[in-house]
Amino acid sequence: MHIITVCGNGIGSSLMLAGKVQEICDEEGISADVESMDLNGASSSNPDLFITVKELAPELHGNIVIVRSYVNKKKIREDALEAIKAAAAKAQ
Repeated sequence: MHIITVCGNGIGSSLMLAGKVQEICDEEGISADVESMDLNGASSSNPDLFITVKELAPELHGNIVIVRSYVNKKKIREDALEAIKAAAAKAQ
């Protein structure tokens, strides 16, 4: 499964989020390729799941999950885990 984490510039925030999402997937036994990207690059991509904040979500298409934090693993897990599981099941 391919997940793209998105922030405005694709450098810091989305990279931190990608690391947290990868940790969550690994802990849950979910096979995922998690990549960070800026909004421009992400808008032309077609992953199984986008993970971003509410301000950027309207600019994306497809399966999008909104998280409250780029770095708080507990909040990311609360916001995204069910969608990650659903996307993983659909990707199989």
